[in-house]
Amino acid sequence: MVVPTLRPLVPTDLERIVELNNEAYPAVPVTTIEEMAELLELASLQVVAENEGRVIGFVLAIDPGSAYTSENYTFFTERAADTGLTGLYVDRVVIDVNDRGRGTGRLLYSAVFDRARADGRDEVTCEVNLDPPNPGSLAFHARLQFARVGEQPTKGGSVIVALLAAAVWKHR
Repeated sequence: MVVPTLRPLVPTDLERIVELNNEAYPAVPVTTIEEMAELLELASLQVVAENEGRVIGFVLAIDPGSAYTSENYTFFTERAADTGLTGLYVDRVVIDVNDRGRGTGRLLYSAVFDRARADGRDEVTCEVNLDPPNPGSLAFHARLQFARVGEQPTKGGSVIVALLAAAVWKHR
């Protein structure tokens, strides 16, 4: 097995990351190319994983203070105001279904934790669906020492998410 490599996302990756994103539904929302381009404008960290020249995954993370209006990002913004903890918010982490379970997610998260540490953040935050259920992602995030800090309905109540955070200092 060839170990994937990480690199910054470039504009020519857009179609492929939208394809990967939409194949991962319902774990992440279906997104148009235009919507993904808007999300990329907000994302301070944009990394893809490649295996033999093929993009097999990506991660997008957003800094505190962004104009992003997602319900989950808003939860973490309000939580930061209450706790004083600053976080780097992971909006999307997607791995090709044929490449899951091979360490690519852990590799992508290493880039997130490295960035959060370099920027002086206290934690990395994200959400995982509880309904529709995503037990694989919940187990993966638990292995990375993410803890549940909240739960909320989103998208008009059609999705319930677990809101997760992991301390940066635990990931060296």
